[in-house]
Amino acid sequence: MIYNKIRDICKEKGMSVAAVEKKAGLSHGAISKWNNSTPSAENLNSVAKILKVKIDKLLD
Repeated sequence: MIYNKIRDICKEKGMSVAAVEKKAGLSHGAISKWNNSTPSAENLNSVAKILKVKIDKLLD
C-alpha cells in the first residue's frame, strides 16, 4: 500500500509522514487516505520531491 511505502521511506530519511504532509501542503492524515483513494499527480509529485525519490518508488 502506498501509505506504508511512504512511511518506510520517511523512516529511512528520518522524517515523519506528518512533516512530509505539512511540507507538501496536505492536510494531516491525507497520505494515509491514499490507501483507499488515488492521490492526484500533483500531490504525489510533491511528496516524491520532498522525499527525493522518483514517483515510481512510491508506487512500487
